[in-house]
Amino acid sequence: MRKVGIVGAGAVGASAAYALTLMGTCKEIVLFDVAPGVAQGKAIDIAQAAYYAPQDTIVTHADTPSDMKNCDIVVITAGVPRKPGMTRADLLMINAKIMKSVVRDIIENSPKAIIICVSNPLDVMTYAIHKITGWNKNRIIGMAGALDGSRMAYQISKLTGMSAKQTGSLVIGDHGENMIPLPQKIQVGDIPLNELISKKDMEGIIERTRFGGAEIVKYLGTSGYYGPGRAIAHMVEAILNDSKTVVSCSVLLEGEYGYFNVTAGVPVVLAKNGIEKIIELELDEDTEAKFKISVDSIQSGIDILNENNFFKGE
Repeated sequence: MRKVGIVGAGAVGASAAYALTLMGTCKEIVLFDVAPGVAQGKAIDIAQAAYYAPQDTIVTHADTPSDMKNCDIVVITAGVPRKPGMTRADLLMINAKIMKSVVRDIIENSPKAIIICVSNPLDVMTYAIHKITGWNKNRIIGMAGALDGSRMAYQISKLTGMSAKQTGSLVIGDHGENMIPLPQKIQVGDIPLNELISKKDMEGIIERTRFGGAEIVKYLGTSGYYGPGRAIAHMVEAILNDSKTVVSCSVLLEGEYGYFNVTAGVPVVLAKNGIEKIIELELDEDTEAKFKISVDSIQSGIDILNENNFFKGE
C-alpha cells in the first residue's frame, strides 16, 4: 500500500509529508495532530501541492488515532519542547507519557508498521518505543544521523566548495550535544576528506555540525524543520523502496559496539523490513571514549524512566 502515517503535524511532521509528496514516494500519507484543525489544514495544503509532484499521492488527515489504520510506516514527531524552569527529567517524563499513548494507538491500529521516532530526547524515546511495543528491533528506528549527517555534509561543502551530494555523512552516538561526527572516515567523491582539509578545519566541521541545530534556533527562534523533514523522507523512501541504504540511525544495541539494552546512533542498512543490518565500525581509542560518553548520556535518560517506574506493566 505504501501508506505512511505521521503523528504530529507541526513544522517537522508537515515538512516530512510535503517532501514525501513532492518525491512521489508514497501512495498515501495520513496526518494526525492533537491540535484541532492543524492536521486537516496542512493535509489539504499539501494535497494541493501534490498536483505538481511526479506521482499521485493521497494526503489526508485523521480525526482520531483510530482513523490512522494499516500504515506501513508511522513517523512520530509528537512531543513538547523544553520550557523555562523545566528540568531534563520533567521534559523526559512528559514526552515519554505522550509517546506511550501514541505507541499504544499504533500497536492497535497499525500492528505491522515500522516506526520512525523523531521526538526528543530521541534516543531515549526510541528505547521507550522498544519497551512499549516489544517488537523486533528492526522495526523501531530513531531518526538521528540522517539529519546530523546532512548538516555535516553542508559544512564540508561550505568549506571545500565541492558538491554536498558527493560527500559522505557519518555521525554516531546520541542525537544531541554528545553526537560524534566522523569526518575522518568521509570521502568527497573518491578522495579522503583529510587529504582536502587541515586537521584544524576538520575540528571546525565537527564543532559546527554538533551545534548545527542551535545555529538555526539563533536565527529563527525555533528549531529547523526542512532539514529534519527531508531526512525523514530519505529514511521512509529507503524502506519503501527496499533500497538497502546506509544511514546512521538510533537503534537498540544488543552486543554491538560492546553495549546491551541501550539505543544509540550507529550506521545501519535500511530496507523493506526496516533495519536489515547494523554495521560495526572499527573505532579508534579516542572515538570509543567519546562513544561511551554518548551512550552513558542516553543511559542516564533511560534510568530516569526506570526510576519513575515508567515501564511498569509493559
